[in-house]
Amino acid sequence: MINGDILRDAIISATNNLTNNRKQVDDLNVFPVPDGDTGTNMSMTLGNSARELEKLSGETAGKIASVNASALLRGARGNSGVITSLLFRGFAKGIGNDEFMTAENIEKAFKLGVEAAYKAVMKPTEGTILTVARVASEYATKALKAGKDELGVFESAIEGAEIALAQTPELLPQLKKAGVVDAGGFGFVLILKGMLSVMKDGVMIKSSVSANEPEEEEESSRNAAGEFEGEITFTYCTEFIVNRDPECEKEPNELRLFLETIGDCVVVVDDEEIIKVHVHTDHPGNAIENALTFGSLVHLKIENMRDQHERAKHDAQNAKKKPTKSADRTETFTPVEPTKPVGFVSVCAGDGLAELFRDLGVDTIVSGGQTMNPSTDNILKAIESTPAETVFVLPNNKNIIMAAEQAIPISTRKVIVLHTRTIPQGITAMLNFDPDADNEANAMAMQKAAEKIATGQITFAARDSDFDGHSIKKGELMALLGGKISFVDTDLTKTVMKLVKQMVKRDSEFITVIHGEDVSDRQAAEIQAQIEAKYGSKAEITFINGGQPIYYYIISVE
Repeated sequence: MINGDILRDAIISATNNLTNNRKQVDDLNVFPVPDGDTGTNMSMTLGNSARELEKLSGETAGKIASVNASALLRGARGNSGVITSLLFRGFAKGIGNDEFMTAENIEKAFKLGVEAAYKAVMKPTEGTILTVARVASEYATKALKAGKDELGVFESAIEGAEIALAQTPELLPQLKKAGVVDAGGFGFVLILKGMLSVMKDGVMIKSSVSANEPEEEEESSRNAAGEFEGEITFTYCTEFIVNRDPECEKEPNELRLFLETIGDCVVVVDDEEIIKVHVHTDHPGNAIENALTFGSLVHLKIENMRDQHERAKHDAQNAKKKPTKSADRTETFTPVEPTKPVGFVSVCAGDGLAELFRDLGVDTIVSGGQTMNPSTDNILKAIESTPAETVFVLPNNKNIIMAAEQAIPISTRKVIVLHTRTIPQGITAMLNFDPDADNEANAMAMQKAAEKIATGQITFAARDSDFDGHSIKKGELMALLGGKISFVDTDLTKTVMKLVKQMVKRDSEFITVIHGEDVSDRQAAEIQAQIEAKYGSKAEITFINGGQPIYYYIISVE
């Protein structure tokens, strides 16, 4: 019988199996641009759940599936992480409130997971993790109809997943040319095999990641002092999750209203099964007592902000200062009450870009982009710290859009996610905001303006590759136009000038050139002089020190 403890261990085992093979999954990515690769995003997404599940014991299978789905939703990173979270969200609905996993609810879980994932993707591509999950579901259904038990159904699903994975190169030409299978599909198979190891053999796959290997700083390791720079009004930062009592008829907003009478920085985010609470108060006991009337509490954390703030100041004064690239910084967000109708959140990396977006009216910056895909929870916290009733979110990267959209149903604000796929599109969207227009009109106008922008990018090849007719060696410069590789070179100045020449048309009026942190002042000055000499009489040219990592240059022409 697969009970809650077995399912808990199975998901942790799956996380470890994926993490142990993360580099192997990442290496399957055929596009050579440095990115927040599939294995990394999927393992970080599952890692968020594993940390929550490790705290649970004696729960039903339905409860474990529900907690897992909720944690994955908040921890989802990149498109692959979001799709993984959607598969497990449907999986949880299939298990429902059942005490055990059965052949019937496992088959239903796979089916609902696939439905949730396909529904969320605007243009589903076959030959990806979606195909692998769909075929796994089909094999699970066949096994159930054949009378197999719960293990038989799960094993059949894995059989189908492996067959579909092997066929992904036949569905996607770029995979076939590179001689690899789909990275996301492979990651999903690793997850299922990690789960089966516990379900069938009682063996949890252990993590082989070295304890000394640097990992991303987790929310739980930060202290409350990092949130404050001014006066602290209330002493205790209080956080917890309420597992909602299904018989409780009270609405979460009642809890929010009470908390606002005893503190500030109140955030109450809820879904069908949980209420996530954050409040600064002098009376955490009162907050807890009131919350208990809504259900049971888990993950309770109370921190004395005054004490931690003083200790943090002392440590900072005595610590040795060292230069830190903007890409390595971790921001914290303080929830605030709305004080205006509209606000903005933008994702970007680099001090210059952050300053530029702030100058354009963006309230909150989320550090991220290529290789640094923020989680849904990162974006949600940025939204909640924006003092506006409606918050526009600019992801500025195609691999962040889905994670941003997952924040919509769990935010206390109205959230509009614009599909800005590059930094220039985000800049243009902000320039086209009209404070006198309504939200819907602005969303349409900003999106339409962003889509007209031609974006060029210059980066380096992260791996050897034969892609789109280009034979690429690791470390070579790649010029991207509209997200596709235009050409490869080894000289930065020549690459910039050639890319600009491709982008400038007879009717072009504006050229914006943004250089990154790895471009020296001398290099930037030389290229600026060449571009102004050639195009200065034809178009208005703007040069910006964006300070972004990964991309030496980001160029837009309109």
